Amino acid sequence: MSTPAPAAGAGGSWHLVFSDDFGGGSLDNASWATCYDWNVSGCTNAGNHELEWYLPGQVSVSGGTLHLDATRTPTKGSDGKTYPWASGMVTTGRDNWDGQPRQTFLHGYFAAAIRIPSQKGMFPAFWLLPAQHDVPQEIDIAEFSGTTQLVQNTLHWQLPDGTPKQRQSWFGPVNFPAGFHVFAVDWEPNSVTWYVDGIARWKISNPAEIPSLPMEMILNLAVGYPYAPPSGVNQAQMQVQWVRVWQH
Repeated sequence: MSTPAPAAGAGGSWHLVFSDDFGGGSLDNASWATCYDWNVSGCTNAGNHELEWYLPGQVSVSGGTLHLDATRTPTKGSDGKTYPWASGMVTTGRDNWDGQPRQTFLHGYFAAAIRIPSQKGMFPAFWLLPAQHDVPQEIDIAEFSGTTQLVQNTLHWQLPDGTPKQRQSWFGPVNFPAGFHVFAVDWEPNSVTWYVDGIARWKISNPAEIPSLPMEMILNLAVGYPYAPPSGVNQAQMQVQWVRVWQH
């Protein structure tokens, strides 16, 4: 698959500020961490009550592709709980809560060529999270929550009093697991536009709703949200051919 410039509808001049084609035999640890900022020998997203514990061994690179593998195997987390699944994620964030993020981004065009798994009970996602902790701003470029046929786009922001708010849109149906698709977002100071395969699908242009903090970029394969995988599902894989970020 080609690695295009920003979609034709994303106006203005651009320059590339981040790129990974996953051409080597291992993950570029200078570009990617394998857990959230709250990494202590692995991590999970407790807020969603997910079933996976993320481990670096569930992340691999081969054949020009990043592989995030979810495996049904009891895994003891550093939080003292045992999780029924182990899975993989990558982020441009920190190795630990107090560390320095590898790279953050304030505005830009973010794109990745992704093939999601077909198995039920998986929650693959490509998204942006503030480097500043505990702030309810977030841009979900592509999420698949409870379906493989509809891609979900979500914007999280907060009111002046700190109250968290969100807006969502869905695009589909498309048989997304059948192949790679390019999911992208153009995050400008006064708008956010979501793209699927180079075509704009949704736009928010209320400046009061637009996130304004530097963000870390995340690709992850969560398990068990909003429901657990069927008993016959024991593994799944999310694949990524390339990731790009451009800025004006």
